[in-house]
Amino acid sequence: MGPTASGKTDVAIQLCQRFPFDVISVDSALVYRGMDIGTAKPDPDTLRHTPHRLIDIRNPDEGYSAGDFVRDARAEMDTIFAAGRVPLLVGGTMMYFRALTGGIADLPAADEQIRADIDRDAANLGWPALHGRLRDIDPEAAERINPNDSQRIQRALEVFMASGKPLSQWQLQARDEARQDVGFIKIALQPATRERLHARIEQRLNLMLNNGFIEEVKELYQLPGLTAKSPSMRSVGYRQIWQHLDGETTLDEAGTKALYATRQLAKRQITWLRSESDLNSFDPLEVGTVDAISAFLVDRLA
Repeated sequence: MGPTASGKTDVAIQLCQRFPFDVISVDSALVYRGMDIGTAKPDPDTLRHTPHRLIDIRNPDEGYSAGDFVRDARAEMDTIFAAGRVPLLVGGTMMYFRALTGGIADLPAADEQIRADIDRDAANLGWPALHGRLRDIDPEAAERINPNDSQRIQRALEVFMASGKPLSQWQLQARDEARQDVGFIKIALQPATRERLHARIEQRLNLMLNNGFIEEVKELYQLPGLTAKSPSMRSVGYRQIWQHLDGETTLDEAGTKALYATRQLAKRQITWLRSESDLNSFDPLEVGTVDAISAFLVDRLA
């Protein structure tokens, strides 16, 4: 696991050449078909040599939850174990990792009326104000959620309004039911300096913009049933380009916003990693990182 642009895919591919690993993607955007450039999805040649499970399994107008991921990942893990191999879970969607390793609550189903009420309040008051409301009813969940993370604030408030029980209580119950029949070895790729990571983020975004990212979003923009509110289009980069296509921003403004949003995503991912227990961290930008991880895994897997 690691922040965006930390080189997770490259490291995973090299590890698969040294160990009997099969990759399971842990990424909430890579599940969608047609979202290739803006997600830095491995190219077809790479996927032929090193298949990634849980990539291209949903259309972009469909939803995909942490619960869906846990169900699918467990099934893929069982298949890999049955073949005498080892699952290598790779990605940056920290909520998926947490749900898989720590359990996931059987939360109330989405309620469109409650969501509409929350969205109306957010339009009037702003998401930071609703984050304050969440802090009053569920301080533990509010502590983990950024005051501007509209999707997670909305869901946490929705769960409480639908069930009368705070999200953190649902999650505590889930931790008691977490899968105990496998051991997880947690490896994090964390660059030593934020500046080098930011430089990689900017370089990768520029490469995307110069290699068809805008055209990719234009194609998605034409799909019936797909809107700016679709979960897939909330992904960093896609949201900002969609706003440009809606006429809300210039292309330069969209690029600047996408860069800022990607840096903020990396910051949130790093914060998640700091809260993880039993984490083994390596700097992906140092020479010999894959050798160091390999030596560590030889000992642990033995």
